[in-house]
Amino acid sequence: MVGQQAVLEKLQIAMAAAKKRGEPLEHILLDGPPGLGKTTLAHVIAREMTETPPRITSGPSLAKQADLMSLLTNLETGDVLFIDEVHRLPTIVEEFLYPAMEDFRVDFTIEGGLSGRIVNFALRRFTLIGATTRAGMLSGAMRDRFGHSYHLDFYSPDDLTTILHRSAVKLELSARPGTLETVAARSRGTPRVANRLLKRVRDYAQVRGDGTLNERIVHQALEIQQVDALGLDELDRSFLTTLIKVYTGGPAGIEAIAATMGQERDTLEDLVEPYLLQIGFVIRTRQGRQATRQACEHLGVPYTQPTGDKATGQPTLF
Repeated sequence: MVGQQAVLEKLQIAMAAAKKRGEPLEHILLDGPPGLGKTTLAHVIAREMTETPPRITSGPSLAKQADLMSLLTNLETGDVLFIDEVHRLPTIVEEFLYPAMEDFRVDFTIEGGLSGRIVNFALRRFTLIGATTRAGMLSGAMRDRFGHSYHLDFYSPDDLTTILHRSAVKLELSARPGTLETVAARSRGTPRVANRLLKRVRDYAQVRGDGTLNERIVHQALEIQQVDALGLDELDRSFLTTLIKVYTGGPAGIEAIAATMGQERDTLEDLVEPYLLQIGFVIRTRQGRQATRQACEHLGVPYTQPTGDKATGQPTLF
């Protein structure tokens, strides 16, 4: 696996120690923006520990205890259960999971009403890997039951270039020197975005060129995709434009920005804000989101220096 070296080093130590003790790996929580490889990492961990793929599900698909029960009872010793969007588990399912994670036992109600009875099931020792884009939405009780917690950061251009070289080989795509570096630089530090852009550039090269990537083809293809030199797309620029022109640079609440743009709040918080915060185009204050001078310069609009409570994000006292 390319990138995330700090996380991989910790994982290698944890996995080696678990193997020496002959025990399954402790439960793992992976958090970070979408597209950084949480699911891929879960596959890698499962292959390293058991040589079998993980059992995969997601928080929203586990609506009741029975949905989770069928998964838990079919796990073998050491198997990996991967739950994506673990922060979206219903409360009743999350509480049902607590004894399974701690004691590898669950109390399951058979039938219902007055004739219902509770049966205690013993489970084989397994490893739960939870992935989330919103670690702050996890309850404290759930978070505490993970023995390992890792945050995935955005990738460097060099790591993304390595990933793109691999992908180009799989796609049987020929690229001139320097072209994949250009795609990597515009990929928002995210492998999923990098691979998506590579496929769109490939399409353009096959239709408007000879199928080989060169600088001209790459720049024209990314221009059609409306991806600029920093990797910002139309949605990113719309977010910044709304914040700067409608709300005079902010601070503005995310709900207000989303309503003005006609977008869902979750879309902005998951797909747009993380990268804009990372590159310093947006900052968060107690009063809301605020655009920075760099964002205004990038869009070519005048920057208005915040004053008073706007400058600090603190309420003004009169």
